[in-house]
Amino acid sequence: MKAIRLHAFGGPEGLRLDDVPTPTPGKDEVRIRVHVSGLNFTDLGQREGRIPGTPPLPFIPGLEAAGVVDAVGPDVRGLEPGTRVVALLPQQGAFAQQAVAPVSAVLPLPDGVSFEQAVCLPAQAPTALLGLREGAKLREGESIYIPSAAGGVGSLLVQLAKRMGAAKVIGGASSESKRALVLRLGADVAVDTSRDDWPAQVREATSGTGADIVFVAGGGVVPAASLQALAFRGRLVLFGAESMFDTAWSREQMMGVLAQNQAVVGFATFTLPFEQRQAALREALGLVERGLLRPVFEQGFPLQAVAQAHQAMAARETTGKVLIRVA
Repeated sequence: MKAIRLHAFGGPEGLRLDDVPTPTPGKDEVRIRVHVSGLNFTDLGQREGRIPGTPPLPFIPGLEAAGVVDAVGPDVRGLEPGTRVVALLPQQGAFAQQAVAPVSAVLPLPDGVSFEQAVCLPAQAPTALLGLREGAKLREGESIYIPSAAGGVGSLLVQLAKRMGAAKVIGGASSESKRALVLRLGADVAVDTSRDDWPAQVREATSGTGADIVFVAGGGVVPAASLQALAFRGRLVLFGAESMFDTAWSREQMMGVLAQNQAVVGFATFTLPFEQRQAALREALGLVERGLLRPVFEQGFPLQAVAQAHQAMAARETTGKVLIRVA
């Protein structure tokens, strides 16, 4: 079968299309004929060698796959060949024509959910749903600022925050077209994150008080700058792989956190119980089936163009979920 393998850490040139043996499902595993897989910022960090737990080289990357079961291992029940499914692959391998996954990680698709819609959800819907409930502890009537609100997680956060009763949802985006999308998704205000004064824009949108909740997906100076957009007694929620790198806080900023009775909250789905994450994914699939949640996907790349997809995502040229079309 054809598969993308990472042969060297560093730039996208380390990703190559190879012929590899077709995997055989083991006990309690199924094999999926992949139609669509999903690209995440985690994939970029792994390619660069920055993410702990990355498999040894060479390996087939890709965490999310949607397709059709074409073989099952011994004693597998309930997932027959021909079943449409979506999966978050614990050992990766989604950037391939066929991928193996444990039964516990595979969910059948509702009839009304497409492969493209489904593959937008395994990594990002639990992050959005549980990030609002467990991380931010969003309460009805609160205001919330969501960065990269036209991205895979951000676009879901905007919609779910509204459903959960946020009084004002503020989304950040770097271009006019992305800000227009954020407003169509239900945000009350869209701020221009290409300008350095985006924290002031958030404060202006909240009548000068700042947002009760500010999500942060990024390292470096971004978390500290986000404090300027945060209200008294607000919660700053750090999530995403990039938030682990080079984040720095000054003494003055920490003094401000104390004086303002603010909280800095770390949130990661991969350390939460697996059953909780799967329940969140099932909930999201149900919302999509009922037309209550819209996965956003505007860019699709063929399997042989995964390196170009990496480059487009790194350059912030993508909107919503980035799809890798396999079949």
